[in-house]
Amino acid sequence: MSDCLFCKIARREVPARIVDEDADTVTFEDIQPQAPVHLLVIPRRHLASGNDVTQEDDELMGKLLRAAARVARARGFAQGGWRAVLNVGRDAHQLVFHVHLHVLAGRSMGWPPG
Repeated sequence: MSDCLFCKIARREVPARIVDEDADTVTFEDIQPQAPVHLLVIPRRHLASGNDVTQEDDELMGKLLRAAARVARARGFAQGGWRAVLNVGRDAHQLVFHVHLHVLAGRSMGWPPG
């Protein structure tokens, strides 16, 4: 999708603090962090919402989680723990309609999260 903000970040048309990328994913720092570490992991391919995920996206969704774990190890917060959040839809506070996994770390997380 040509006008999607996260597609533009993946194509490097919009600046972002990219911390990791591979052929299928891009990970960058959230501009409004909600924890000491707050990263977003996105697929390069546009997928608007978790509601749009199909069986054909199984591998891609796994790659998002693997990218998050790779960054957690590389940046040194894997051992202490981290949270992955996928907001789906407006009521869940999805603001950019391109699937993205929030990776939160650097402090103890409360429960329940919502």
